[in-house]
Amino acid sequence: MKHLLSATAMLLATASLANAEGVLQLYNWGNYTSPELLAKFEAETGIKVTVTDYDSNDVALAKVEAGGSGFDLVVPSANYVQIWVDKGLIVALDNSKLPNKGNIAPEWQDVPWDPGRTHTIPWQWGSTGIAVNTKIYTGDIHTSAVFLDVPPELVGKINAVPEMNDIVSLATMYVGGEPCSEDPEVMKKARDVLLAAKPNWISMDYGATERLSNGDWAASVNWNGSTMRARLATNGDVQYGYPKEGYPLFMDSVALLSDATNVEEAYKFLDFIMVPENAAMISNFARYANGISGSEAFLDAEMASAPEVMIPEEHKAAGRFLPTCTGVSQDYITAIWTELQK
Repeated sequence: MKHLLSATAMLLATASLANAEGVLQLYNWGNYTSPELLAKFEAETGIKVTVTDYDSNDVALAKVEAGGSGFDLVVPSANYVQIWVDKGLIVALDNSKLPNKGNIAPEWQDVPWDPGRTHTIPWQWGSTGIAVNTKIYTGDIHTSAVFLDVPPELVGKINAVPEMNDIVSLATMYVGGEPCSEDPEVMKKARDVLLAAKPNWISMDYGATERLSNGDWAASVNWNGSTMRARLATNGDVQYGYPKEGYPLFMDSVALLSDATNVEEAYKFLDFIMVPENAAMISNFARYANGISGSEAFLDAEMASAPEVMIPEEHKAAGRFLPTCTGVSQDYITAIWTELQK
């Protein structure tokens, strides 16, 4: 019996060690993953999550499509999900391994970019607008003219985040078109306004949270959560504008890669982030809304009234989720972007 107990103890110890050495590779947007969330997940499951950052949808897609990335989970935006599906880069999820899937809020359970939520789990959602230091510029911030017809106070002080579809879509809506337009005249106007504006920008770069907070930039095309973090860091000097001509909405969602090696660990993580308290950790860190019912009870108090998170009623109508641009429309966007990068 003594030998049997010793053998059993050894087996249990080996199993425990294997669990402790569980790993998961998450490929996510930079500065977007709560360290507190990861620490809690590891404490509860023994699975260590390694996060590798990317800064655009196109970078993430190209990296994984090249093969051999070693990642298990990725977090594409809504207008890119179908591209990942069509390319066979992500797989349909096994709902039997996701008992918390019912926690997805009703409005996010069946979405145009992922009907029936067959391939993705909500991470965070928000908008792309204009962040402005109102100590430097006191004019109307709810217009894309801030970066497309740059006011004198902001010339050489405004940045545009280099996210292709967001920037081109803002310009397209500014000239009266719709995202993914196939109208050559509309797209020529969008191109012309962008090329005319670029000499007045200081850069096309990421890192808006820090650079708006420390005063390197006076304004930037930016995402709402990043802008909220900058507002808190500047005691309210940085404010968020919702362009009245139209602005993009997005939802980033987590998907399981087709060549993932840590599949069971991935499912545990996907189910974990659908627990309301855990979803709130994601939002409290990055300052974006999430898609999980019941998470509101665990959000920081300032999230409940933040104008960057709770879109003011007067600005809601101008927001729209970007469709997946294909064919001629994508050709136009790519051509404009290539020229803008020169």
